[in-house]
Amino acid sequence: MRTITADSITQAVKKLCIDVNYYLTKDMYCALKEAAQKEESPLGREIIQTIVDNADFAGRENVPLCQDTGLTVVFADVGQDARIEGDFERAINKGVALGYTEGYLRKSSVNDPVFDRKNTLDNTPAIIHTRLVPGEKLKLRLAVKGAGSENMGGLKMLKPSDGPEGIIKFAVDTVRSAGSNPCPPVVVGIGIGGTMEKAALLAKESLLRPLGDVNPDPRYAKMEADILEKVNNTGIGPQGLGGRITAIAVKIECFPTHIAQMPVAVNLNCHASRHAEIEL
Repeated sequence: MRTITADSITQAVKKLCIDVNYYLTKDMYCALKEAAQKEESPLGREIIQTIVDNADFAGRENVPLCQDTGLTVVFADVGQDARIEGDFERAINKGVALGYTEGYLRKSSVNDPVFDRKNTLDNTPAIIHTRLVPGEKLKLRLAVKGAGSENMGGLKMLKPSDGPEGIIKFAVDTVRSAGSNPCPPVVVGIGIGGTMEKAALLAKESLLRPLGDVNPDPRYAKMEADILEKVNNTGIGPQGLGGRITAIAVKIECFPTHIAQMPVAVNLNCHASRHAEIEL
């Protein structure tokens, strides 16, 4: 059995927190540069180019891409033949605290959602999703979610008879209602199936996929393409100021569900689409 120390987890999470906030992923960077050429609106082209320039500056000067450095979400795949030496969740939260403190990232967590709402001062606790998988390694996928995009998500318990058309309509309506709030161009994550909470988790997890990755099922791949086309026909455009490029990509994840239901969740990422992963 392989041993993975708590300290190695802490250091990995610390680095991921800083990296995702400072550096735009290569696939998104390239997609935005391409979008700047495709955008029909002159103002939209200028906005996308400004986003690219901002990413260049952030990477060069080692500063955050956005003032909202978000809450930290960690998907941890723990190998069943690995032994974690130390407290697993404490190690992750220590990494978040170090990353946000030493990286000079804004701390956005409050200790109570309704009454106290006092800042925890280190951006903890992280939202951690852990599952046991074969092998002896630990895979950490980390995302940071700012409120602008996270607040614009939605969930609906559709009927099976609503079919693909109902899913497409709900996804497009969600993006249309969001307007400029999630800082488009966005990435649209969609979770279909399972239960209410499973659909929401699938939607978030779908946002971790590379931009060029399409659903392996051609029926869902077509649905991804159809939704992207309809979203980009809404005219919302970059930063909601009109144009063709409202979304860069649409990602769908699905799961078996009950015969009488069809849960659908939509989770949006802003153009920064901050996520990264590491294997220990």
